[in-house]
Amino acid sequence: MLGCVRMATVRQVAQVITAEGSDGRSYVRRAMQQLKTQGLAETNGKSGRDRIWNLTPSGLKALSAGNELPPRPRAGTGARGIRAGFGPHGIAVTETILAYGGRHHLTGWQVEVNHAIKAIGLSFSTDAVLTLPTATSEVHLFEVDNGTMTRARLAQEVWDYERYAGHRVWEGARGTVGRSYDFWARHRYTRSRLFPTLYVVLTGLPEHLLQRRLEALARDVDGITIAVLATTLPRLKRGEPWYELAVDDPSRRRARYPEAFSR
Repeated sequence: MLGCVRMATVRQVAQVITAEGSDGRSYVRRAMQQLKTQGLAETNGKSGRDRIWNLTPSGLKALSAGNELPPRPRAGTGARGIRAGFGPHGIAVTETILAYGGRHHLTGWQVEVNHAIKAIGLSFSTDAVLTLPTATSEVHLFEVDNGTMTRARLAQEVWDYERYAGHRVWEGARGTVGRSYDFWARHRYTRSRLFPTLYVVLTGLPEHLLQRRLEALARDVDGITIAVLATTLPRLKRGEPWYELAVDDPSRRRARYPEAFSR
């Protein structure tokens, strides 16, 4: 599990590896201590009263040698982020993955996935990306807000996805072919027919404040041309419907970003 989500508490690990409805925390604690003794796992901080566990470089190497996960050449241990104080956000991302049914498609998840386009100076990390084993490798993008950033910053992160989706590149080495294509479709999500839906999950605050934050986000991203769904983590855990903030509109997006760039 730690190879997929990077960091987790004992409770979260137990939720995945034990039968639904059972409490396997004691078993997981013993297992994690054993991995720590072997130098394969460690703890570098807490989320509330719960210790946050992550794999060590040796643990990642052992996992890679087992060939049980898709290749992740840039995967990190998460230790640096935990020590820098980002542990609670990482645990919120893990909680979101589990609430979305992560135990059923655990190996399809990746966390902290960079999206960058050098030509326009755009670079951001998606909290979690789920690739489902379908004919088109269906992709879902997840942003988790732990209630620590401003509303304006949260909205800007969502708009960055539209900028990424709207970037077009001229065909040919020097752009001489006369056609352009969507950067994301050629270089990132090559089997997706539409730009992947962005799922925004809000957490870290009382529910009534999360609801206000969600309503503010809906206003702040009004008119965006990518598909955006949003909810709160409590609602997600209860299985309640997502709020649809926007639908994918490639035509309007192309009109908004008409310029194509050379490769």
